[in-house]
Amino acid sequence: MREVKSVCVGKQPQRLLGRVINTGYRMLKILSILLLRLLYVHAQKTWTLLGNPLVAVYPCNETRDVLIQYEPGKPPEDENEYILKITQTFPVTTRIEIKFDSPAAVTLSGNTPARVSTEKDFIVVKFFKDAKGVVLVVRGPRNTPVVPYITYLNINREEYCQHAKVGYLDSFIQGYKNHAEIQPQRNSPSCGKSKITYTQLIVNGDVTQPGDWPWHTAIYRLDKNNIKYICGGSLISKNFVLTAAHCTTVRGVALLPELLSVVLGKYNLIGGDVGSEEREVHSIIVHEDFQLPYLHNDISLLKLKTEVTYTDYIQPACLWYKAAFDYLPTNQINGTVVGWGFDVTDNLSPKLNKATLMIVSEGTCIKKNPLLYATVLTDSKFCAGNADGISACNGDSGGGYHVFVPDTPKDNSPNATGSWYVRGIVSLTARRSDAAICDPHQYTVFTDVAKFTNWIEKYVN
Repeated sequence: MREVKSVCVGKQPQRLLGRVINTGYRMLKILSILLLRLLYVHAQKTWTLLGNPLVAVYPCNETRDVLIQYEPGKPPEDENEYILKITQTFPVTTRIEIKFDSPAAVTLSGNTPARVSTEKDFIVVKFFKDAKGVVLVVRGPRNTPVVPYITYLNINREEYCQHAKVGYLDSFIQGYKNHAEIQPQRNSPSCGKSKITYTQLIVNGDVTQPGDWPWHTAIYRLDKNNIKYICGGSLISKNFVLTAAHCTTVRGVALLPELLSVVLGKYNLIGGDVGSEEREVHSIIVHEDFQLPYLHNDISLLKLKTEVTYTDYIQPACLWYKAAFDYLPTNQINGTVVGWGFDVTDNLSPKLNKATLMIVSEGTCIKKNPLLYATVLTDSKFCAGNADGISACNGDSGGGYHVFVPDTPKDNSPNATGSWYVRGIVSLTARRSDAAICDPHQYTVFTDVAKFTNWIEKYVN
């Protein structure tokens, strides 16, 4: 039998084996680190951090070729900047004209073969080569919250933005929020502004100046062979006038459109005016729930046959919206009514008058004359007046109850900037006991426009 000799592994071979194992471990670690670095570099090349989701808006109702892209959450000094894209094919010598409702700086983006310049109050883009689309960077004045909105877009003499939207980015403007009570500024809309500034219905009202109320309109009716003034109204767009339903109906049925006409920019009820224009009525839209004799839902729209051109004497009023209340200096709403209604002589006023009337509670109104106001008031009407001899009167029907909304919340300074909003429509008032004429010591009932904004926008937009 052979003798088997045991082999003893000494200390030196053990150390050699340990070094081999340690070396392999270190190499594996190095390879792992290299692999991770390669993956990281690859990720850097193929991935990128995303900012806030972009907001996309089509500002012109007539076309989907015009797109606004806006990135919320930018620093305050850059919040009023957005991208304007026009996705059309532009042949050489194309000319684009753009107007904004506030100061704007426009920069051409990319390698588009075009030049940007200004002419009068237009931004002009001229192409010197054929191009597929154009991208513009638009921003308002630096360090302000004012967003410039497109109000006019003309490409090669064709209008692309006749019904421009505005205000759609206002809710994203945050400003510098270093205090718990800070409120962002509201961009002032282009509506509700008088273009003429002077240095200096309505029973015992104040006489206005031409151009003070450029949205107030005179509505006339053809009666046999005579043209007769019947009501006021408020221009709210280039095609629509807002008024009372009882001004545009007979026994609750809409009149024929050809019986009515609208005069815009009018100041003198009888005689000529500097900037007045007449428009024929294309159609009369009466609220489907208008009811006599209590004048419930007393609201209607006149669609004009031809589009209005805005001038110093013809401008649209703004429509009331819920958040406007938060900008008013106080919780008490004071509005202005304008018109040619009966004055102290019990005759139509020859010049446009105005009066400021305060909205009163339903309870206060009913206590003044329970038999009348308890019968006619609903949740879509409100009372206003001072019960002091100043009120709307015969001939003021259909005119607007206008409230000034400042651009800065709670700003009650004499020089506050802002816009006039249609809050109500003159509907009815109490009559005197001795004549079928308004009693100026009673309150006036107004149709509450705030309750009909959806109805209005269904037709106007």
